[in-house]
Amino acid sequence: MTKQPLISLPFLLVFLYLSTSKALAQSPAHAPSHQDHQAQAPAAQAPDQPLVRAPPRKSPHPAPPNVTDILDKAGGFSTFIRLLKNTQVINQIESQLNNSNNDLTILAPTNDAFSGLKPGTLNTLTNEEKVQLLQFHLIPSFESVSNFQTISNPVRTQASNTHDYPLNITTTGGSVNITTGIVNTTISGTVYSDNQLAIYRVDKVLLPLAIFAPNAPSPSPSPASSPSPLKSPSSPKPRSASASPPAVVKPKKEQPAASTTSVNIPPVASLDLSGGVGIAVIDMASSVGVAVVAGVFLWGRPI
Repeated sequence: MTKQPLISLPFLLVFLYLSTSKALAQSPAHAPSHQDHQAQAPAAQAPDQPLVRAPPRKSPHPAPPNVTDILDKAGGFSTFIRLLKNTQVINQIESQLNNSNNDLTILAPTNDAFSGLKPGTLNTLTNEEKVQLLQFHLIPSFESVSNFQTISNPVRTQASNTHDYPLNITTTGGSVNITTGIVNTTISGTVYSDNQLAIYRVDKVLLPLAIFAPNAPSPSPSPASSPSPLKSPSSPKPRSASASPPAVVKPKKEQPAASTTSVNIPPVASLDLSGGVGIAVIDMASSVGVAVVAGVFLWGRPI
């Protein structure tokens, strides 16, 4: 007679199954991976940012922003950059931004804005006029887009004065309008903005009145107002071609022929026709009288 095992095989299998399930229930759950967390998190909406973002200020005295690098990174401002360098206005801007207490707003015209000028416009300007033109695009204060709603007009720029260089900025709805008295345009975008420097894109070059105001045409001189040459007081007054010749004055009959001798007339500068004719008549009368007297004397004399 064989001995029966104390634990039957089916009971052993059930025991092993229960032990395994209990161990699995007590083990820690698997932590979700970082990739699974990123897949479940919703994508963040990026706000409207300038073309070039300002770097974070890690130190209390950060380096000043580099205007040419910002404009070059934004693209489309190569003509403006070249003018800033050729006129050395960029040196003034960099020196101004080196002081953290100085703020600046730049209205930067695009390359298309300069292409819209009449051919040869920049070449006709002197270097001083080019400097004034560029400084007319610089506002010596930091102006955010919201500040333009309450800005005082005319806006003071770094050009000479607001009388010869007036700049007016107004807002209509969401647009910022700029007028110079010659050019009307709007700010078409923000290039850069931090607490010290703001750069805005404009699609037209801001032309100031002091340089580009149309000059009124000068009146042409009339013939009556043209100066006449000075006349010498001793020179005789010239006669006009249409003036009538002087009238001949006949001698009166009662004038006696006082002398039978001819009178020698000294030459004069101008010929008086009336005097010449009178003397010729007197000489003729004297000659006739002498001949008559001589004929009568000879006729009555015996042969």
